[in-house]
Amino acid sequence: ARCSSCLYVTMDPLVAAIDQGTSSTRFLVFNAKTAELVSHHQVEIQQSFPKEGWVEEDPKEIMQSVYECMERTCEKLQQLDIDLSNIKAVGVTNQRETTLVWDKETGEPLYNAIVWLDLRTQSTVESLINKAPGQNKNHLKPKTGLPISPYFSAVKLRWLLDNVEEVRLAVRSQRAMFGTVDSWIIWCLTGGQNGGVHCTDVSNASRTMLFNIHSLDWDPELCRYFDIPMEILPEVRSSSEIYGVMKSCSLAGVPISGCLGDQSAALVGQMCFQEGQAKNTYGTGCFLLRNTGTKPLMSDHGLLTTVAYKLGKNEPACYALEGSVAIAGAVVRWLKDNLGIVQSSAEIEKLAAAAGTSYGCYFVPAFSGLYAPYWEPSARGIICGLTQFTNRNHLAFAALEAVCFQTREILDAMNQDSGLPLTQLQVDGGMTSNRLLMQLQADILCIPVVKPTMSETTALGVAMAAGAAEGVGVWSLSPSDLPHATSEKYQPQIHCDESEFRFARWKKAVQRSMNWETTEPCCNANGTEGPS
Repeated sequence: ARCSSCLYVTMDPLVAAIDQGTSSTRFLVFNAKTAELVSHHQVEIQQSFPKEGWVEEDPKEIMQSVYECMERTCEKLQQLDIDLSNIKAVGVTNQRETTLVWDKETGEPLYNAIVWLDLRTQSTVESLINKAPGQNKNHLKPKTGLPISPYFSAVKLRWLLDNVEEVRLAVRSQRAMFGTVDSWIIWCLTGGQNGGVHCTDVSNASRTMLFNIHSLDWDPELCRYFDIPMEILPEVRSSSEIYGVMKSCSLAGVPISGCLGDQSAALVGQMCFQEGQAKNTYGTGCFLLRNTGTKPLMSDHGLLTTVAYKLGKNEPACYALEGSVAIAGAVVRWLKDNLGIVQSSAEIEKLAAAAGTSYGCYFVPAFSGLYAPYWEPSARGIICGLTQFTNRNHLAFAALEAVCFQTREILDAMNQDSGLPLTQLQVDGGMTSNRLLMQLQADILCIPVVKPTMSETTALGVAMAAGAAEGVGVWSLSPSDLPHATSEKYQPQIHCDESEFRFARWKKAVQRSMNWETTEPCCNANGTEGPS
């Protein structure tokens, strides 16, 4: 029956992925036999900035974008004469740490989603650190792998409980549900207030600060520390199992069987299943993860220890060391939206190439403080080394260089922690289409940078997890069956001494960005009026 190759391809099983990121939502459909991308659709998401340092998104808009991407992609598949019944499973991958609370009886969100890079919780963090023994921000690290920082969900949830009356009332009357974006999407897709499944996976749970990364469950002691009621938390499941089935839409009846935070999904999609393999994703932020195998490795150099994935109920959890950079692609968006220096994200490459150098200009985009390896929420963005000669081309170049320098800081920390220097870096994410950026990255790291031809590794990773789940079984994760990914390699083209000199100047600029904001008690008792 399978005479023509075209017919053969259309009869292969397909697996879909919902990729809900900070700036956009995508729905992508892959061939489970070849890992090829068959069709996809993307919708941008609005972020709102109600006050300085605040970043929010509308949970209903997030869901609307998910439905729109699904329906548009299904239409495209039908135009290709591909039967939707070939889609055997759906995976969900998401921006991590972004925090939502909703009413399980009405299905309504009780507040906007507080986005991961939001800074409103700085005073909450300070009071939490003050009650830690020795005022140590790493007090919870042995259990969580994380420092106490505005980044993580528990702190955002604490802020909601302290500041939003609707959330407090819903918790009191046992109507509240907390979740990260994956939980919200899965709950809505599996029926919402009519029997929706309230769950998350280990990779997302490990970013909340309420999850014990050793026992792989919510930790009563951590919940007490943040004073968060455990009954509002989702059930923690593995990253690859059937959570429930789609209730409405063109894919009703299809199981949702994969769930991974976006950075874990990219690690899987890059096939980094061996201890020591690493990938860097260039999105709104930059995230470098290194697989450390089945034992969590604690960092002495400011990195996070996180659960990378657990690919099946009875499979062991694998861990990763992670370096998180808050602002990468977001710096291009800032140059476009706030300064009007570029008209489109693609234009930055042309401007930077026209300059060919930053001419001594350094840009530290600490818009949300500094993440790894410093964990300094008081830092703010800084552009220095300006002269009368500096123009927008130099600024564009400095912005791209900033992404590369931040990655270099994390790679150095990772090499120190693991004792085994990385010999090449695997990369993915939207910004990797910028060839100048990729060359700059190789030059600044002094090691080759390898980019897969198919850059949608985040969606691919969760599609693999969904397709391999027990009860679906259309995707094999055994090493011999993994598809060979074609890639392009960027070799360093400058001398390492030149790279070291530029990196040293960058570090000088970072020091100048530190301790900019200090919350002074003079504003008001709880610091919400903000810093002086």
